[in-house]
Amino acid sequence: MKRVVTILALTLVLLPTTGFGQTRRRSTSKTPPRPSLAQQRATEIQRDGATRVADQIKTLTKFIYLLGGVAKGLESVDDAARRNQAPPAAIEQAEKSKAVVRNSIRNVREGLDQLESYIRVTPELQRYYIKIAGVAAGAATAEQQAAANQFDRAGRSLLDVVGRLTDALQEM
Repeated sequence: MKRVVTILALTLVLLPTTGFGQTRRRSTSKTPPRPSLAQQRATEIQRDGATRVADQIKTLTKFIYLLGGVAKGLESVDDAARRNQAPPAAIEQAEKSKAVVRNSIRNVREGLDQLESYIRVTPELQRYYIKIAGVAAGAATAEQQAAANQFDRAGRSLLDVVGRLTDALQEM
């Protein structure tokens, strides 16, 4: 009997007992450290830069959409004027429309110049400058094409600019 009690005592001691273990579960994951003030500021500046690029894309796409219809109308008036079939009032209105389009393209170029400059001089955005560099030059090309009454080609040049801005936004 002594032998049985000893074996039972050893069995109880050697058996794992989960009832006496921890009752609270511990997780191994730690809460991520809060970003520093400088990191928050850099993130905010990047978000602002991305917003500016997105705004330019929106403006350009709306403008290109409208330019397509205007360019078709201007081409038809120019064709009629070459055949001496356009009334003087239509030719005069077409010239006014051309001036408005040229002015609008100039404004687009100036906005892209400002965007390019902002990204170039902002340290947190300089790594994206390589993607943005040259968009104002693309708009300047469109401006020259519009000055030569090549509105369709100007629209295509602006589409290239939108593509470059979209690539930059994707990186941001």
